[in-house]
Parts: sequence; structure tokens; C-alpha cells
Amino acid sequence: MNEKKLIETRNDLQKKMEEILNKAKIENRAINEEEIKNFDELEKEIKNIDATLERYNKINKMDCKKREGEKELTQEEKDIKAFAAFIRNYVNGAPQNAETQLTKGDNGSIIPRTIAQKVIDKVIEISPLYASATRYDAKGTLAIPKYNNTTDDVTVGYATEFDELVSHSGKFDTVELTGFLIGALTKISKSMINNTDINLTDYVVNKMAEKFKLFYEGEMLNGTPSKILGIANSYDSENMKIQLANKSSITADELIDIQETIPDTYQTKAYWIMNRDTRKKIRKLKDSEGNYILNRAFNEKWDYELLGKPVYCSEKAEKLGTESKPVIFYGDFSGLAIKEIEAMEIQILLEKFATQHAIGVVGYSELDAKVENTQKIAVAVAGTTDAA
Repeated sequence: MNEKKLIETRNDLQKKMEEILNKAKIENRAINEEEIKNFDELEKEIKNIDATLERYNKINKMDCKKREGEKELTQEEKDIKAFAAFIRNYVNGAPQNAETQLTKGDNGSIIPRTIAQKVIDKVIEISPLYASATRYDAKGTLAIPKYNNTTDDVTVGYATEFDELVSHSGKFDTVELTGFLIGALTKISKSMINNTDINLTDYVVNKMAEKFKLFYEGEMLNGTPSKILGIANSYDSENMKIQLANKSSITADELIDIQETIPDTYQTKAYWIMNRDTRKKIRKLKDSEGNYILNRAFNEKWDYELLGKPVYCSEKAEKLGTESKPVIFYGDFSGLAIKEIEAMEIQILLEKFATQHAIGVVGYSELDAKVENTQKIAVAVAGTTDAA
């Protein structure tokens, strides 16, 4: 019997109970034994119906909570679930279904765009330099206009009635960014894939992001001739370069010179980039009063502060002692322009490492990086020799 029918039956039973009482009232008497018996039986049936309806209500509430808990997954959640299931099904020889089927490429299956984007997001999270740079998502060659104030500059002065203003037009140069194909390959063991305690999607995303981060930082800082130029090959070497006196050491005065090379306008977001070995040497420097100039600053995101600015250590920065190479970078690194294609392609290589009880994951991206605003970034270059 459904809920509606039960309610109708209950109403009928209650009506019969009321009729028994009304009849006795009209006849101006008490209800007799038979009426009491009938009344009690009707009341018992109503109590049973109430108990049944109460349980229906509980079930309905449970169904509502279940439906709330089973809300429709977002596309990203569906992709993450399908990705992990696809890999585990393949490793275990289980058949793929519509929910786990990924797009097929020439060398394997292609990871959904939403997961590939998570790799980019993770690189932004773990690489301050990549996050600070001005990023352009574009295909083909990108020409960025750059104002050149070393030629004709715009002048402002007093104007006199009836006298013509002398006009000066500034010159715009361009910074051209193309795109160089970058690939990263990592292996995942099948035993790890079968470990259900591991979030497979996060593991792959983190591994790929770490590999891209290291390569990106190396190219953004040091560059490669005829490829990605990076800061070392595109900064203003005439005006924004501090030549260190020695190859393997640096002085507090030289650090001040580096910092003061950047105009005050761009000091707000400025920070230092150096190798950990270089930081170790700078930690030993003291001012004239015997105070260390590089201090622990636990309120800063990278724990150290030099001349009032945060210090980020990149293992891709050249060590102090590398002859004639940029070893310290300082400034607002939004002055570095990056052209990338955020539609990163990541593929699962199912057969490549089969004999090693593993599968491969390869990612492809495009990147180019050059200094866009030369006044924002200063570079310290190591000397060629050390003082005796």
C-alpha cells in the first residue's frame, strides 16, 4: 500500500472512531464494551499506519541525502576519474568502457585537456619565476611592442602662447617570441599504479610539473643560444649588468649595486633569484656593524630576506664561481615575457616500457622567453678570476 492510500485509510479509520463517540454523545450515554473494543482496534490500526508513514518519511529523507551526495560530476572530475580508471584497467587487463576510454593518439592515449591544464597550474604553483613572468597564450610568432626611450623620448615642458611646441616621437621596438617544442617523459611503475592508496592523477600531474618546472626555470634564466634566449641572453647588458670583481665571491657593496640598478618604480615586486650555493656564501657576509646582511624571515614565503627583499633559490641558477656567467638575478620578473601554448598535450605510452613493468607519460609544450621590459631585471655576472 502506497503512502497516499495509507493516508486515505487512516482518515477513514479516524472518521469511524469519531462516529462511535458521536453516537454515544447523541444518545447521552457512555460507550459500551463492544464500542470500546472497536474503538481500540481502530486506534491500533491508526498507530500502525502512523508508524508506517513515519518510516516512509525516513526513507524519503535518506533518498534526498543520497541524491545530494550523488550530485553530477564536473567535466574535470569525470576526466580525473576516467584517467585513473583507464590506466588501472590497462595494467590489470580489464576491458575499457565508455567512461574510461581516452582519445587515441599515434603513440598511445591522450590525457584530457582538463588534466593537462592541472600540470600547467602546478608549474605556476611551484615555480615563482614562471608565475611572476608575463605569460602570453598564443600560436605562431608573437610581436610585443616595446617602447624605446634611449632614442627620441616624449618631452614635456612649459607652453607659451603663439609659440609652437616642439614634438618628439618615441620609438617602439618589438620583442618577438616564437615557440620551441619541449617534451618531458616520465615512467610510472605498474606496482604503483595498482596501489589504490595513491591518487594516481595527482601523482602524474606532480611528476610532470616537476620536470617542466626544472626545464622552464633553466631556460627562463640561462636560455639556450638559437633557442629560448631567457634572461641571460636578452637583458640590457649595457645598463642592467653588474660585473662582479671576483669569480667565486661577492661583496655587500656589489649586492647593493645590483639592487639599486632597478628603478624605484619596479622595486615593489622585486626579489632575488640565485643558486642555493650562492646563498650560502652570501649568508656569511656582514655589514660594518657585524650584522649578517641575509637574514631568516619566516614571514616570507622563501624564508630568507636580503636587503629587505625575498630570496628564491633555483637549482637551475648558475653557482657563484661559474666564470663570466650570470649568477644572481634581481628585479620584478613580470619584465620577462613568456609565450606558451597552454593546450599542453600529454600522452600515455602503453607499450614503450612494457618490459620494465611500467608505462610512460610524455608531455609536449611550446615555450619562448625573453626580457620584455629591460628596466625591471638586473643581472650580476661572475668575474673571470679570483683575487689572490
